[in-house]
Amino acid sequence: MTTAHLLAIAWSPDPSVFGGSAALAVGYLAWTRRFGPRAWIFLAGVVALLLALVGPLDRIGELYLFSVHMLQHLVLILIVPPLLLWGLPPAATERLLAVPWLGRLERVLGRPAVALPVAIVALWAWHVPTLYDMALRSESVHALEHVIFLVTATMFWWPVLTPVRARRLSPPAAMAYLFAVMASDSALGAILTFAPAPLYSFYLVPPDPYGALALIRDGWHVSALADQQMGGLAMWIPGGLFTIVAILIEFGLWFQEPEVDERTESPSTPAGGRTLDRPLRTVATDVAAGPIVPADATPRFVSWLAPAAPRGVLEGAR
Repeated sequence: MTTAHLLAIAWSPDPSVFGGSAALAVGYLAWTRRFGPRAWIFLAGVVALLLALVGPLDRIGELYLFSVHMLQHLVLILIVPPLLLWGLPPAATERLLAVPWLGRLERVLGRPAVALPVAIVALWAWHVPTLYDMALRSESVHALEHVIFLVTATMFWWPVLTPVRARRLSPPAAMAYLFAVMASDSALGAILTFAPAPLYSFYLVPPDPYGALALIRDGWHVSALADQQMGGLAMWIPGGLFTIVAILIEFGLWFQEPEVDERTESPSTPAGGRTLDRPLRTVATDVAAGPIVPADATPRFVSWLAPAAPRGVLEGAR
């Protein structure tokens, strides 16, 4: 067994995953009835979802390595939901939310004070050793775990990336919101990294259907404890860096907001500028109360991509 051979055979062409991904893509195109830049972004999210669930990340992660399983979960939490949300067209989404029961559901599940704790609890709960090992030993429980990660991560990202501008968090509130989840994820990553012994019994003696355990233990020199430490570091460092980038984007968006007109500035505000005290004082209120964003605010990540993206792509994303 070689690394190349393992990567070539560690695929799981699950019909339900292919069917669900195809339904998601076809449903999106039927709903929007257009194929513009946002459609490419949405379909990239569908492809990322498909590869995470049928490729080597899935098979090696669920059979051999906690660290690879962690990478799969990071894709499902940090990559797929942002791409899917950024790919939603604003006008069509607003029409969808105009349906009374959908609008009421969004106002509850998309509320930052609900989405943030739900996402944090879901991530911590599924890393409790009993639940984690149960998911690895049961396909149905494992599928449920992935569905919960996708749903709660989409809830979490909605207040930051929703295409409906009036429902987005203001940049200062979004920065606090993102920092809160980064602190939680970093704490969990640190626990996994510095645990003195393996926490998940499944990975101590994996089932080894591909005969790759000797390659992993002797060829790659990855023990169960080292594997767990790498998984914790993956959550802690790459996962944290991803969130830091999102925070920096929000910081940039904050200072790209139109300046306050001098005639409407308060006496404490320098002419032609903005103060830091008012936004920071209202951050907690913004997060609890829900999204507040200037009407002309640029969608999240568009400003970040602006230097390199073609003009047509940015215009399509607005």
